[in-house]
Amino acid sequence: MKKLKYTGLTALPVSLLLLICFAWKPWPSEYAYRFQDPALSIEQRVNDLVSRLTLPEKVGQMLNAAPAVERLGIPAYNWWNESLHGVARTPYKVTVYPQAIAMAATFDTNSMHLMAEQTADEGRAVYNESVKAGHRGIYLGLTYWTPNVNIFRDPRWGRGQETYGEDPYLTANMGANFVRGLQGTDPVYLKAAACAKHYAVHSGPEPSRHEFNTDVSDYDLWDTYLPAFHKLVVDSKVAGVMCAYNAFKGQPCCGSDLLLNNILRNQWHFTGYLTSDCGAIDDFYQKHKTHASAEDAAADAVLHGTDLECGNITYQSLTDAVKHGKITEQQIDVSLKRLFTIRFRLGLFDPPAKDKYASIGTSMLEAPAHKAHALKMAHQSIVLLKNEQNVLPLSKKLKKVAVIGPNADNPVSVLGNYNGMPSEISTPYKAIKAKLGAGTDVYYTQGINYTSDKYTRNVDLGDLGRADGKKGFKAEYWQNNNLNGTPAVTRQETGINYIWRDGTFVVDNISQKNFSARWTTDYTATNNDEITFELTGNKPYKLIINNQERSLNGEPDGFGPKTYTLNTQKGSTYHIVIEYRQTEGRATFNFKSGVAVKADLNAIAESVKDADAIVYVGGISPQLEGEEMRVNQQGFNGGDRTSIMLPKVQTDLLKALKATGKPVVFVMMTGSAVAIPWEADNLPAIVNAWYGGQAAGTALADVLFGDYNPAGRLPVTFYRSDSDLPSFEDYTMKNRTYRYFNGQPLYGFGYGLSYSTFKYSGLQAPATAQKGKPITLRVKVQNAGKLDGEEVTQLYITHNGLKIPVPLKALKGFKRTPIKAGAVQNIDFTIKPEDLMVTAQNGEQKYMPGKITVSIGACQPNKTSAGSQQTISKTITLL
Repeated sequence: MKKLKYTGLTALPVSLLLLICFAWKPWPSEYAYRFQDPALSIEQRVNDLVSRLTLPEKVGQMLNAAPAVERLGIPAYNWWNESLHGVARTPYKVTVYPQAIAMAATFDTNSMHLMAEQTADEGRAVYNESVKAGHRGIYLGLTYWTPNVNIFRDPRWGRGQETYGEDPYLTANMGANFVRGLQGTDPVYLKAAACAKHYAVHSGPEPSRHEFNTDVSDYDLWDTYLPAFHKLVVDSKVAGVMCAYNAFKGQPCCGSDLLLNNILRNQWHFTGYLTSDCGAIDDFYQKHKTHASAEDAAADAVLHGTDLECGNITYQSLTDAVKHGKITEQQIDVSLKRLFTIRFRLGLFDPPAKDKYASIGTSMLEAPAHKAHALKMAHQSIVLLKNEQNVLPLSKKLKKVAVIGPNADNPVSVLGNYNGMPSEISTPYKAIKAKLGAGTDVYYTQGINYTSDKYTRNVDLGDLGRADGKKGFKAEYWQNNNLNGTPAVTRQETGINYIWRDGTFVVDNISQKNFSARWTTDYTATNNDEITFELTGNKPYKLIINNQERSLNGEPDGFGPKTYTLNTQKGSTYHIVIEYRQTEGRATFNFKSGVAVKADLNAIAESVKDADAIVYVGGISPQLEGEEMRVNQQGFNGGDRTSIMLPKVQTDLLKALKATGKPVVFVMMTGSAVAIPWEADNLPAIVNAWYGGQAAGTALADVLFGDYNPAGRLPVTFYRSDSDLPSFEDYTMKNRTYRYFNGQPLYGFGYGLSYSTFKYSGLQAPATAQKGKPITLRVKVQNAGKLDGEEVTQLYITHNGLKIPVPLKALKGFKRTPIKAGAVQNIDFTIKPEDLMVTAQNGEQKYMPGKITVSIGACQPNKTSAGSQQTISKTITLL
């Protein structure tokens, strides 16, 4: 039957004309199409829009960089955006909160919710300003591919820093509060759209993530890997889900019968959109070898409900897949409607006057309240692991404090990964120096690298070089990509570290697309040194020294750093030119230089033997652990770790520092668990500071010098050694995480000390409980110390005597509560009926009558960590 256009009544059957006459209402002249009318329901608008698209236009809308459909007035939209701990990768300056694993260490769902609300406000400001300027590229949209609710089952996984730890209950509750905070409370419209990833059974190894296959029992699937996704999808109504790279039970996760069709769509009734991880559809036929071609892969992914392809253009083959009968256009329409529903719920097709969030402006970016909350969460995340003889807090009246280590003044480490860029970054050294003021000598040296006694000491050419008699670089920019003609902009710059996103300006009115740049300076060497120049970014670029182009070392392809080493002679001047040409849709370029140094550990210790206290800031870094990284240092591989031990060179330096006889405070920055058996046995004070965000240094200094009483808790188990870990590739939960680990950890999940002492008493709990009824409990907590503080009270359940597998213990409640010195606080918990269920072998949730032990306290029941903390328990009979 020939399709009828929406307008024009001529040549219609009389009966249809009469029907229209009775049903017709005047159409508002200001709207050319029904889908533009905000008075209609979203479903009506979506159906109208999709009906107007051609098949090629529909396919284009299923790519993350969805093009404009100009004939219908549909603007371009890029789905790809990130907000792991604040808006990420944007050209605007934004608030950067602590890394996700650090936010989990707060055990504070209220803080998480507020952080997500603030992130949504900043994201709306970025989007609104970008649209006004006509920019609609990557990292400018409102669909954020966050949170990462994968279970951090193995501390070697480099992306574990992006998660909320190893426990399903903590992960689910932190993730749920992020989703609700980000998406807002309007019943129809979204402030921003969250996305639960990576669905499912995904946590490394990074080097094989595109091709490995996982196959876990139904018990592990439903007991460990799915609960957080279930809560976000069913309870929190998350707008999106991202399917993982790997295969599950022989099918790619983005084409899984069980995960997608059966569980996600049919059992959980998920109606939101499903996106692939970036490049995952290509993996169907290139890595997993489960599909013969791009066409087969694309059709099968869509038939399994994967609505959007990120990263590549395999979905462009859907047009041919329809022609060849592998999928119908009506089946494609199902995905199109889900995608456009999200865009309509974000208000992207409404006039600004009708969009309740369109007025959010740039005053939200780095708003004072946001920066204050970033500091609060950094405070809350810090975990005090050891404090012998009350070494901490340190006195502010010390005459000399030595601050040493590769993370002592490293702004990269505090920001973690998947991060934005703030206007100011606080490092430990700078914050300690600021706190103590001119009356204290604060000595700093990096000392060593993370894994070696050889490191590169920064040589700042922006400070030491001269161009036209001025400090820094002469920077020239052209609005062409071949440095031709007179530069459009010439100016002085002191650093070269840029991320230019789609739709942004490089400098002044130089567009990010199709430009080139040249930076020039003259450097006079102060010593005979080996200077390494490092260039990182999109090719092509050149390093020219004394009019000779230099050959760069590094990966032959890709984005990784390229280096050149120059042997300088003291007093000689070197004319240095860096050229850059932009040839891609995005542009990123960074230049730095440094002098190779080999550390003498004894000399470092000798240099600080007159200090009153030594603060060593080490651990690891997001420069070593993260997503599919080109890292090949001892203990690290492709973004993951091959060993969880603190690198030996750091332990060796700490031994030398301890030998000075001065108090040594060991501060770890890390995104995961680090094994520190020597340090735990020999150093008086240990603090875990994670990657604390823009205020990391300030928060740490406040803790070290007593202006903040720490209360963070570990969201992961800190094992004693590599021998505690099963194979990284083994996804079964046997002997993994606190729920199933039979050994003695160094520091257990939920562990963390305070400068105060908290005492528990008077646990009130019923002797019996009925099926389907909640259990209410109350406990008294006294701050028996001399300082005001916060206590993180945790509730664990142990099922006794069951003949089916159950966790050794399981977190089922937590509350972070401020308690004044000497005060007593009643802490109430309600155990929901679903939290009393156990997982059967087939994955079914079952209520099992019998006895359970309920334990409430500052950590897990029984001693699972170094140090002692209190818990009290009671047995309840489930009837």
